[in-house]
Amino acid sequence: MKKLLTLLFLLFSFSTWSLTIKMAVVAPEGTSWSKHLKKMSKEIKKKTDGAVKIKIYYGGSQGDEPDVLRKVRVGQLHGGLFTGKTLGDISGDVRVIEVPFTFNGNREKGWNTLNKMTPYFNSKFNKSGFMNLGFFELGMIYYVSQKKSSNLEDLKGTKIWSWEGDRLVSTMIDVMKLVSVPLPLPDVLSSLSTGIVEAAYAPPVGIIALQWNTKIKYLVDFPIAYSIGAFMVSNKQWGKIKPAHQKIVKDLADEYIAKINKDLIVENKDALAALKASGVEFVSFPEKEAKRSSQIRSEILAKMKGNLISTEAIKSIQKEL
Repeated sequence: MKKLLTLLFLLFSFSTWSLTIKMAVVAPEGTSWSKHLKKMSKEIKKKTDGAVKIKIYYGGSQGDEPDVLRKVRVGQLHGGLFTGKTLGDISGDVRVIEVPFTFNGNREKGWNTLNKMTPYFNSKFNKSGFMNLGFFELGMIYYVSQKKSSNLEDLKGTKIWSWEGDRLVSTMIDVMKLVSVPLPLPDVLSSLSTGIVEAAYAPPVGIIALQWNTKIKYLVDFPIAYSIGAFMVSNKQWGKIKPAHQKIVKDLADEYIAKINKDLIVENKDALAALKASGVEFVSFPEKEAKRSSQIRSEILAKMKGNLISTEAIKSIQKEL
């Protein structure tokens, strides 16, 4: 009788077993991001017969991205949507895509280069303990400010926000002779209001989502960089999923991330139009600034080589370019 009860208990346990993957994103609910991610989570649960459940915390409820990464590393969370500095904290080489003035405003070239280098980046993430469920194309990064600048030289001395600990941005600020004001992302809006910072940078959809458009007057119509994000889950939690279910999760992640990326292209265009319509003045730089921007990129790469970005990554992107 005891053996029978034990067997029934084991059978019941296996039949009701499920794994929850807890992830966090800064994107608030109500955005196309959250809508697609919610649909993805429901479909993953359905197609794995409830064996895999994705629980996503929205709107920065688990803290800023560095906070989320810390929680993943101690096991409180299992993954999240990471961008820029935080993605570089996992593997610095991925930041080679975001080096300023690499694509000169050509987002298609940025996306194609990212796709070609994805296997390389994923191998680096894997060595650092993470599985990449897919890259997000955040878009071109624009410089926005409260004072007008007509060229790169005019930007010198501007107090610009920088993400705390972001070595790539800090290097760019140093090379361009700006004044760095390191702050957590949620503090930027209030700091623009009080004058603690005079300028910031983000893709158009981010500028509006973060409400910076209410505090800035100018946008430099000369993109600084191409920005990306990635939906990451720890190898430890990923390894607990059965191979057949891993394939289901990855296939659905590919499908829904593609939908988000498609929406983001449209949303960034619409956001630029909305910024212009709201009275934000778009400032064009002289064509000669392209040459100066190329020099800035070279200086940044020289400082980053072996510091954040490996020589191998730099050679790889140069080959693709």
